Amino acid sequence: MLEFFEEFRSNKAAEKLKELVATNTTVIRDGKETQIPISDVTLGDIVVLSAGSMIPADLRILTSKDVYVGQSSLTGESDSVRKLAFTQVTLDEIDNVSDLDTICFMGTNVISGSAKCAVIKTADSTYFGKIAKNITSNKSKSSFQKGIENISKLLIRFMLVLTPIVFILNAWKHAPVTAFTFAVAIAICITPLLLPVILSSSLSKGAVKMSKKKTIVKKLDSIQSFGAMNILCTDKTGTLTEDRIVLEKYLDVHGQEDLRVLKHAFLNSYFQTGLRGNIDEAVVNRALENNMGEYIEKYKLIDEIPFDFSRRRLSVIVTDGTKRQMITKGAVEEILELCTMVDYKGQVSPITNSIKDNIKQISKNLNKEGLRVIAVCQKNNVREDSTIFDVDDEKNMVLLGFIGFLDPPKESAKSAIEKLNKSGVRVVVLTGDNADVTKCICERVGINSKNIVTGSDLDKLSDSGIFRLLKKTNIFVKLSPIQKARIVKLLKQEGNVVGYMGDGINDAPSLTHADVGISVDTAVDIAKESADIILLEKDLHVLLDGVRERKKNIWKSNEIYKNGNKFQFWRSYVCYNSKCTTSIFT
Repeated sequence: MLEFFEEFRSNKAAEKLKELVATNTTVIRDGKETQIPISDVTLGDIVVLSAGSMIPADLRILTSKDVYVGQSSLTGESDSVRKLAFTQVTLDEIDNVSDLDTICFMGTNVISGSAKCAVIKTADSTYFGKIAKNITSNKSKSSFQKGIENISKLLIRFMLVLTPIVFILNAWKHAPVTAFTFAVAIAICITPLLLPVILSSSLSKGAVKMSKKKTIVKKLDSIQSFGAMNILCTDKTGTLTEDRIVLEKYLDVHGQEDLRVLKHAFLNSYFQTGLRGNIDEAVVNRALENNMGEYIEKYKLIDEIPFDFSRRRLSVIVTDGTKRQMITKGAVEEILELCTMVDYKGQVSPITNSIKDNIKQISKNLNKEGLRVIAVCQKNNVREDSTIFDVDDEKNMVLLGFIGFLDPPKESAKSAIEKLNKSGVRVVVLTGDNADVTKCICERVGINSKNIVTGSDLDKLSDSGIFRLLKKTNIFVKLSPIQKARIVKLLKQEGNVVGYMGDGINDAPSLTHADVGISVDTAVDIAKESADIILLEKDLHVLLDGVRERKKNIWKSNEIYKNGNKFQFWRSYVCYNSKCTTSIFT
């Protein structure tokens, strides 16, 4: 009852957190567009999608315009996929259900474009629903749970053996009823009837104290794993950094500050009609600080070539009434392929291999400073007789320069990591970001960045090879969700107690496979469902407070006295008179 009450109260708190974020979708009912909660979507509804929409069910596209959908939550691939009303793939090209280009799957989101779709599957019957159900139902038992079960089974075996022996021995001297009563009394004494009560009361006390430190415990058994954790796997963005993109630099092709680069980046970010991300917001805010708001009225949008992850760029075609311009921003490598000229202080000249090498070096140097770099280019001689443009028009462009963004590290991250290390918790960074940016951030917060391994390197290695890497590597970059989960499972196989901190749909497999899954109150629903513990702040200090509180409570409850000497056990260590060995206490 104590365990039920405490878990019920914690889960009620988690449900309240979910209610803070109400997710709606647009459907057509009675000929009118109506906003309804995703949970109210039914079979046959016509759903209206636009950039940024979360797909509420499995949908069949009826009409579409430049629709690109991010399916990384299902496939682990970051590339967005184009969706159409009429398929362009053959049966031979379909290896997986996610390859269908006429179906949008629940749990994915629209990157750009618009569409009208019919609902064909809802809730648990959807493709994503089946995956989510499998993820949340196959949580493996922790070492603590297995240990308690083994103790209970051992005591029950003693009871089953001793009870008949006691009955037979007593039946010789006493009446059968008396002997039977005594044997039952022995059975009751040996049977661990109060073990669940003792555990639940101890863990409930810890959960209450942890809740006062902004840590909600969903599953009481996870408290033990939370404190016994000796490896914490975490993402970089939002945990080590502030998850706040700031535009730091706007440079020409020689690395000198140039407002013209900021102006063109502003026009691209402001007039694009897709989902405006953190990078676009940072560009717009910086441009407005530099009094570029007048360009909003001066320029008009003609057309747009949406962003997708295969091209890794976005183009807008704008006019100021006298001339048309195509302005493109994107990854440096992709932009260099489009450009045949460079613009330096208004002078246009052909691009050469030495100029390209210099540009790549500037970009690499900015990466080493922790900046994410995007290149900006443009051309004026675009078609005057058309209002519709496509990817074929992105050629023969003029490179203007770069814009550099920084997601600054949290001021509290370095001290929190130092304290976690002193508490015996090793921090391992698993991120999809590139190596240079990750290395810069990790060095600033005190994580050893001597060895960095990429996701492509992991795919080439066997499990034994990765075991060797894990002993000396704390940073893994360019990882897919599947690769993250693989690392977590291998760390557990080495005998570590592994915690995983994540907040996205892609983190659900890793949260499930970890000994203790840790999420935050702003995480997506499936991440909170898969997690054992929810933090009310995405801060490692909150995590540290929870670990310390757990250790304090578990140590108190695990003190054993024998012959006047006190023994303590925690993790796989035995401490006797302040001297510890690596023997397992039994």
